[in-house]
Amino acid sequence: MPVKAGTAIDPGATRARVLASAAQLFYDRGVHSVGVDEIAQHAGASKLTIYRHFGSKEGLVEAVLRSRSERAHDILAARVAEEPPGPGRVLAIFDLLTRWFGEKGYRGCPVVNTAVETRAHSGAVREVPRAHLARYRELIEGLLTEAGVAAPAALARQVLLLIEGAIAVTAIDGDITAGRDARDAAETLLTAALGR
Repeated sequence: MPVKAGTAIDPGATRARVLASAAQLFYDRGVHSVGVDEIAQHAGASKLTIYRHFGSKEGLVEAVLRSRSERAHDILAARVAEEPPGPGRVLAIFDLLTRWFGEKGYRGCPVVNTAVETRAHSGAVREVPRAHLARYRELIEGLLTEAGVAAPAALARQVLLLIEGAIAVTAIDGDITAGRDARDAAETLLTAALGR
C-alpha cells in the first residue's frame, strides 16, 4: 500500500505494525489459514514491505514467535519478582496464568499453538517453541533452587507439565479452573519437595 503524500516513512513502526497484525491474526485463526495478503491489508502495509522486513511468511512466523515468547517471559519475570523468594514465586506463575485464562479471547499459548500447527516443519519455527519451553523450565528451576528444593531439575519439569497441561485444557474446554487445579498440584509437589 502506498504511503499517503506528506506522511513520513518509519520502517520500525511499519515492522511493529506488521508483527502485531500477524500475531493477532495467527492467534485468532492459526498460521496456515492466514495469508500474507491478509496480513498486509490488516497492517496497512504492502506484501513487498512484509517480505523486505521478514524475508518470507516463515520468517514472519518466526518473528511473531520470538516476540510472543519474549513478551511472555518478560511478564513472568516481572510477576515472580513481586513475590518474596520462596515457593510463592513458583505459585505466582499459576496465579498469573489463571488470570490470563479468564481473559476474553483466550485460545491457549500462541507459541505452543504454532508449534502444534507447524509440527511438520523444521528450522526456526520449530526451534523457537523448544527454546521457549526450555527457558520456562530454567526459570522454574531457578525459582525452585532459590526456594531450597534439593532436586530442582526434575520438579521443574513436573511443574512445567502442570502449567502446559492447564494451558491446553483451558484452551480446549474454556474452564479456567484448570489453572487453580494445577496450582494446587504444584503446591502439593512443592510441599513434599521441601519436606513440609
